[in-house]
Amino acid sequence: MTSVAAPILVAFGANLPNDAVTPARQPAATLRAALTDLAAEGLRLRLISPFYATPCFPAGAGPDYVNAVAAFDPPLTSDAATDPVQILDRLHRVEARHARLRISRWAGRTLDLDLLAMGDRILPDVATESRWRLMDPALQRQKAPDRLILPHPRIADRAFVLVPLCDVAPDWRHPATGLTATDMLNSLPQGDRDAVRRLD
Repeated sequence: MTSVAAPILVAFGANLPNDAVTPARQPAATLRAALTDLAAEGLRLRLISPFYATPCFPAGAGPDYVNAVAAFDPPLTSDAATDPVQILDRLHRVEARHARLRISRWAGRTLDLDLLAMGDRILPDVATESRWRLMDPALQRQKAPDRLILPHPRIADRAFVLVPLCDVAPDWRHPATGLTATDMLNSLPQGDRDAVRRLD
Protein backbone atom coordinates (compact mmCIF):
# COMPACT_ATOMS: atom_id res chain seq x y z
CA MET A 1 0.00 0.00 0.00
CA THR A 2 1.32 3.46 -0.91
CA SER A 3 1.83 5.74 2.06
CA VAL A 4 -0.13 8.99 1.94
CA ALA A 5 3.00 10.72 3.27
CA ALA A 6 5.23 9.40 0.49
CA PRO A 7 6.77 12.29 -1.41
CA ILE A 8 6.61 12.93 -5.12
CA LEU A 9 10.22 12.79 -6.33
CA VAL A 10 11.09 15.02 -9.28
CA ALA A 11 14.41 15.43 -11.08
CA PHE A 12 15.31 18.87 -12.45
CA GLY A 13 17.75 19.58 -15.26
CA ALA A 14 18.67 22.41 -17.62
CA ASN A 15 21.64 23.17 -19.83
CA LEU A 16 20.43 25.94 -22.15
CA PRO A 17 19.58 29.55 -21.33
CA ASN A 18 15.94 30.52 -21.69
CA ASP A 19 16.08 33.18 -24.40
CA ALA A 20 12.32 33.70 -24.19
CA VAL A 21 12.85 36.09 -21.28
CA THR A 22 14.99 39.24 -21.11
CA PRO A 23 17.69 39.04 -20.00
CA ALA A 24 18.10 35.38 -20.91
CA ARG A 25 17.63 33.20 -17.84
CA GLN A 26 20.54 30.88 -17.11
CA PRO A 27 19.93 27.21 -16.16
CA ALA A 28 20.30 27.53 -12.38
CA ALA A 29 17.91 30.49 -12.35
CA THR A 30 15.45 28.48 -14.45
CA LEU A 31 15.47 25.67 -11.89
CA ARG A 32 14.72 28.16 -9.12
CA ALA A 33 11.90 29.72 -11.16
CA ALA A 34 10.47 26.26 -11.87
CA LEU A 35 10.16 25.63 -8.13
CA THR A 36 7.96 28.72 -7.86
CA ASP A 37 5.84 27.56 -10.79
CA LEU A 38 5.42 24.09 -9.33
CA ALA A 39 4.16 25.66 -6.12
CA ALA A 40 1.59 27.53 -8.22
CA GLU A 41 0.60 24.13 -9.66
CA GLY A 42 -0.19 22.94 -6.14
CA LEU A 43 2.95 20.88 -5.51
CA ARG A 44 4.16 21.62 -2.00
CA LEU A 45 7.93 21.55 -1.68
CA ARG A 46 9.20 19.30 1.08
CA LEU A 47 12.93 19.38 0.31
CA ILE A 48 15.25 20.43 -2.53
CA SER A 49 18.77 19.14 -3.06
CA PRO A 50 21.75 21.37 -3.76
CA PHE A 51 22.35 22.13 -7.43
CA TYR A 52 24.96 20.08 -9.27
CA ALA A 53 26.88 20.49 -12.53
CA THR A 54 26.96 17.33 -14.62
CA PRO A 55 28.39 16.55 -18.07
CA CYS A 56 25.97 16.65 -20.97
CA PHE A 57 24.93 13.27 -22.35
CA PRO A 58 25.98 12.12 -24.84
CA ALA A 59 29.41 13.62 -24.34
CA GLY A 60 29.98 16.74 -26.42
CA ALA A 61 26.30 17.23 -27.22
CA GLY A 62 26.09 20.58 -25.42
CA PRO A 63 26.91 22.53 -22.27
CA ASP A 64 27.00 20.89 -18.86
CA TYR A 65 23.69 20.47 -17.08
CA VAL A 66 22.55 21.91 -13.80
CA ASN A 67 20.69 19.15 -11.95
CA ALA A 68 18.74 18.78 -8.73
CA VAL A 69 16.06 16.59 -7.17
CA ALA A 70 13.11 17.79 -5.12
CA ALA A 71 10.62 15.99 -2.91
CA PHE A 72 7.09 17.37 -3.01
CA ASP A 73 3.93 16.70 -1.08
CA PRO A 74 0.93 16.16 -3.35
CA PRO A 75 -1.64 18.87 -4.03
CA LEU A 76 -4.46 19.18 -1.53
CA THR A 77 -7.15 19.92 -4.13
CA SER A 78 -8.58 16.41 -4.69
CA ASP A 79 -7.81 12.72 -4.80
CA ALA A 80 -7.37 13.05 -8.56
CA ALA A 81 -4.47 15.44 -7.94
CA THR A 82 -2.40 12.50 -6.69
CA ASP A 83 -2.81 10.68 -9.99
CA PRO A 84 0.70 10.31 -11.47
CA VAL A 85 -0.44 11.21 -14.99
CA GLN A 86 -1.97 14.45 -13.70
CA ILE A 87 1.24 15.21 -11.79
CA LEU A 88 3.20 14.63 -15.00
CA ASP A 89 0.84 17.03 -16.81
CA ARG A 90 1.69 19.69 -14.23
CA LEU A 91 5.40 19.13 -14.79
CA HIS A 92 4.93 19.45 -18.55
CA ARG A 93 3.01 22.71 -18.14
CA VAL A 94 5.89 24.15 -16.13
CA GLU A 95 8.40 22.97 -18.73
CA ALA A 96 6.36 24.72 -21.43
CA ARG A 97 6.40 27.98 -19.45
CA HIS A 98 10.17 27.84 -19.60
CA ALA A 99 10.34 27.36 -23.38
CA ARG A 100 11.03 23.62 -23.32
CA LEU A 101 11.05 22.26 -26.86
CA ARG A 102 10.91 18.51 -27.52
CA ILE A 103 12.93 18.50 -30.73
CA SER A 104 14.86 15.27 -30.25
CA ARG A 105 15.55 12.88 -27.42
CA TRP A 106 19.09 14.07 -26.66
CA ALA A 107 18.63 17.74 -27.51
CA GLY A 108 19.69 20.37 -24.98
CA ARG A 109 16.88 21.84 -22.96
CA THR A 110 15.91 24.95 -21.10
CA LEU A 111 14.14 22.82 -18.49
CA ASP A 112 13.63 19.11 -17.96
CA LEU A 113 11.36 17.82 -15.19
CA ASP A 114 11.24 14.05 -14.74
CA LEU A 115 8.78 12.33 -12.44
CA LEU A 116 11.05 9.81 -10.72
CA ALA A 117 8.74 8.10 -8.27
CA MET A 118 5.62 8.42 -6.15
CA GLY A 119 6.15 6.31 -3.06
CA ASP A 120 6.02 2.62 -3.92
CA ARG A 121 3.84 2.90 -7.01
CA ILE A 122 4.72 0.84 -10.07
CA LEU A 123 3.21 1.98 -13.37
CA PRO A 124 1.68 0.95 -15.65
CA ASP A 125 2.27 -2.58 -14.31
CA VAL A 126 5.10 -4.72 -12.96
CA ALA A 127 5.87 -6.43 -16.28
CA THR A 128 6.11 -3.18 -18.26
CA GLU A 129 8.20 -1.45 -15.62
CA SER A 130 10.57 -4.42 -15.52
CA ARG A 131 10.89 -4.57 -19.30
CA TRP A 132 11.91 -0.92 -19.56
CA ARG A 133 14.21 -1.04 -16.53
CA LEU A 134 16.05 -4.12 -17.79
CA MET A 135 16.19 -3.08 -21.45
CA ASP A 136 19.55 -3.45 -23.20
CA PRO A 137 21.41 -0.10 -23.16
CA ALA A 138 21.65 -0.06 -26.96
CA LEU A 139 17.87 -0.30 -27.25
CA GLN A 140 17.42 2.35 -24.59
CA ARG A 141 19.11 4.85 -26.92
CA GLN A 142 16.67 4.02 -29.72
CA LYS A 143 13.35 3.65 -27.93
CA ALA A 144 11.34 5.77 -25.52
CA PRO A 145 8.22 4.72 -23.60
CA ASP A 146 4.88 5.91 -24.96
CA ARG A 147 3.42 6.10 -21.45
CA LEU A 148 4.49 6.99 -17.94
CA ILE A 149 6.75 4.40 -16.31
CA LEU A 150 7.19 4.56 -12.53
CA PRO A 151 9.66 4.46 -11.03
CA HIS A 152 11.59 6.15 -13.83
CA PRO A 153 13.24 3.23 -15.69
CA ARG A 154 16.70 4.85 -15.81
CA ILE A 155 16.83 6.01 -12.21
CA ALA A 156 19.44 3.41 -11.18
CA ASP A 157 21.80 4.26 -14.03
CA ARG A 158 22.15 8.01 -13.62
CA ALA A 159 24.54 9.55 -11.14
CA PHE A 160 23.13 12.99 -11.96
CA VAL A 161 19.82 11.77 -10.54
CA LEU A 162 21.05 9.58 -7.71
CA VAL A 163 23.50 12.06 -6.18
CA PRO A 164 20.85 14.74 -5.56
CA LEU A 165 18.20 12.10 -4.82
CA CYS A 166 20.38 10.91 -1.94
CA ASP A 167 20.33 14.46 -0.57
CA VAL A 168 16.54 14.44 -0.26
CA ALA A 169 15.51 10.77 0.03
CA PRO A 170 18.51 8.49 0.62
CA ASP A 171 16.30 5.76 2.07
CA TRP A 172 13.71 5.77 -0.71
CA ARG A 173 13.42 2.15 -1.76
CA HIS A 174 12.75 1.05 -5.34
CA PRO A 175 9.52 -0.95 -5.11
CA ALA A 176 10.62 -3.50 -7.73
CA THR A 177 14.28 -4.07 -6.83
CA GLY A 178 14.23 -3.32 -3.11
CA LEU A 179 17.35 -1.16 -3.47
CA THR A 180 17.52 2.20 -1.73
CA ALA A 181 18.69 5.36 -3.47
CA THR A 182 21.94 5.03 -1.51
CA ASP A 183 22.37 1.41 -2.63
CA MET A 184 21.92 2.39 -6.27
CA LEU A 185 24.33 5.30 -6.03
CA ASN A 186 26.99 3.16 -4.35
CA SER A 187 26.72 0.60 -7.17
CA LEU A 188 27.74 3.15 -9.82
CA PRO A 189 31.37 3.57 -10.89
CA GLN A 190 33.28 6.11 -8.82
CA GLY A 191 34.02 8.10 -11.96
CA ASP A 192 30.32 8.58 -12.64
CA ARG A 193 29.75 9.84 -9.10
CA ASP A 194 32.77 12.14 -9.21
CA ALA A 195 31.51 13.73 -12.44
CA VAL A 196 28.52 15.19 -10.54
CA ARG A 197 29.95 18.37 -9.00
CA ARG A 198 28.12 20.40 -6.41
CA LEU A 199 27.63 24.07 -7.29
CA ASP A 200 28.15 26.73 -4.61
